[in-house]
Amino acid sequence: MPNCIKIILTFAFLSLIANVKSDGKKESKKEKEKRLKAEALLRAQQEEAERLERERLYQEHLEKLEAKYQGERESELAELNSLEQKFLSAQQWKINYREQAKWEHYLSCDGTPDPTVPQEINTFMSLWRDDQDEDIQLVMEKEEVVLNLIEKLEFLLLEASPEEITDKQRDQYQEVILQLQDLLHQKYNDATQNLLKIASMYEDSETGNMHTVLKDENITFCIWVNLKKKARFKSHVFQEAGHGFELPKALALSSVAVRVLHTRYDHVSPRWVQCQGLPRQEASYSLELAEHPEDTGQGPGEEEEEGREEPSTPAAEEMGSNGRKSAASLKENSNNTADIKETKEETEKNSDILDVPSQEEDALLQEEAGGREEAPKAVDLQQLVPVGGVFHISALQLPPQAQDVGDWSMLLDAGLEVYPYSPGEAEDGTQEAVQITLRLPDNVIYFQAPVVARWDPAGQQWRTDGISNITYEAEEKSITFSMGAFYTVALLQDAHLNLPYQAWELHPAGVDEGLFTVTAVFATIQIQIKDDQCMLSSVVVEEEEVLSHIAGKWMSPFALRAALKRAGVNIFPAGYSSKYVPVPRKAALAEAKAYEQMALLAAAFAFAHSKWNGEAGPERVVFKAREHLTAGSAKDNDWSLFMFDGEKVQNLKLTETSEAFSEELEEESEFHSTLYHMLKASASSEAMDKVERAGFLFIDSVYQLLLATRVLAYS
Repeated sequence: MPNCIKIILTFAFLSLIANVKSDGKKESKKEKEKRLKAEALLRAQQEEAERLERERLYQEHLEKLEAKYQGERESELAELNSLEQKFLSAQQWKINYREQAKWEHYLSCDGTPDPTVPQEINTFMSLWRDDQDEDIQLVMEKEEVVLNLIEKLEFLLLEASPEEITDKQRDQYQEVILQLQDLLHQKYNDATQNLLKIASMYEDSETGNMHTVLKDENITFCIWVNLKKKARFKSHVFQEAGHGFELPKALALSSVAVRVLHTRYDHVSPRWVQCQGLPRQEASYSLELAEHPEDTGQGPGEEEEEGREEPSTPAAEEMGSNGRKSAASLKENSNNTADIKETKEETEKNSDILDVPSQEEDALLQEEAGGREEAPKAVDLQQLVPVGGVFHISALQLPPQAQDVGDWSMLLDAGLEVYPYSPGEAEDGTQEAVQITLRLPDNVIYFQAPVVARWDPAGQQWRTDGISNITYEAEEKSITFSMGAFYTVALLQDAHLNLPYQAWELHPAGVDEGLFTVTAVFATIQIQIKDDQCMLSSVVVEEEEVLSHIAGKWMSPFALRAALKRAGVNIFPAGYSSKYVPVPRKAALAEAKAYEQMALLAAAFAFAHSKWNGEAGPERVVFKAREHLTAGSAKDNDWSLFMFDGEKVQNLKLTETSEAFSEELEEESEFHSTLYHMLKASASSEAMDKVERAGFLFIDSVYQLLLATRVLAYS
């Protein structure tokens, strides 16, 4: 405020008081009220004048800071660009690593094919396809090889940059994955048929029927053969697996075999993605944003349908980065994914041959044609995902048994056939049903009662109709339900039940080491980072540590993400997740650059969630940061709050305990073009030295985890 205004106001105020005092008469009540109003008016005018003066001075200060920011912007960005070369170094290291692994595999001559070489993988599949003398144990041994080949191709599709593999190669690898999956399931069918031919040789002494359980870390194979066809043996429990069933009377008197094949992998759900015409895999570098970089920040569900980015398969969709890309190029590269579309005949060929719907179901499906997406019983795999693998539950036609002819056993050659079962009516007039009890996998977490769904091969989708009388026993880890026919079933869980995050924190834990903690709705997840590897430290649910089978194992960020999702702990939002999670949308530019620069600084600085992030608007992100050179978690009063829009960083005067959001700058702070320079301005030389010496593999691993969890958008 100019001094002249202050003098005038002060003189007027003093004159008024002097006039009142000089009157000599006692002040009346009315006069007193008048005087008090005048004093209040003068104070208000003085306060307003002071406020305007403060705003004028603050605006002048901001203009000076803006001018300085613009003047230093080019040099700051050049310095940051030099640091960002570490992302390119990480990308090149991964390319070299894959080439070296390919060469070492060639030299090893271990008999396994290179799945990227068409001649080798085609020969492998052809030889195995022609081998008809298979039993279950041999298939289980070969299964591990096949699953490793599939995993190699899937990770290659996720990690490799567009410069490494062409679109034609992506199509080829995805087709090989489908062929390997189909061949593996067909081999289990062939082995099942071979076992059924000699079932009478292994009949149980008590019941006269045959039953067995075989299992390893990938599958559990249960089969029961009704050799005696007695009504009192219509139910059976596979004790070693915990699965069981109860058959209708008609089936209990028939030559039927019941197979429960539990695969802990899911080769079924990707067919829904294929049928929908969606990309089977996401290309590398994808931020998986449903909005464009110039996002307007509209709320979930407000975007137009054609503006949504198509999702990848929930069973295999991944995202990550071998290096830094701008948000715009991240978006562009995600659209390079191949879209495999098969003809109707090819789709039918690839369908599970044991999942043949009845004629009544076919009629129902035909009635629903054209409106299947809106059918309430069809499962939306963007919202619900199978957890714990797939249960192939089949009623099979019992083939003629082996006949002894002298010293020889004669087997009749016949393919595996589905038992032609149509549900009849029980004595009370209700439809007969098959009752199934499944033991839930021990290495999977179901945070809520799972949804039981059956696979519809005609519609290439999971459906919830045809399943009834569901009873979930959380303590016993079992679920019982009834089915009108035999189906392939899965236990589904809400893909977003752990979103949004309650909190998150990233801080250094040693040389090129860090600890990333995510507090989700039902669980707290801690992940250690070292060089190019990650390790699950713990998953705590209701104060109890779980998932010990994957904790303590070092693996790549991609592998860890896949392992957590298979175990039911999905803390990795997809591009379409904003439709299901009510969080304020964040622009890709600010989000992607924030993750990059946090990763570059993660060797010496800690970062954490701020409750004000949701108040900052769509174009900016707000988070806490502090220098972190000693062990232990940072105290609340040690943090500073920063706001970043991808182009400018500012240190906020705001604290987590402030009553309202404010963009006011912290005293003596300035604008900077990068988070690196903002923190450098007040950091110790020791901290900045650690940042400069940080390894590029550690930086890349931190970036991949931040990008995969998207903590700035989903917390």
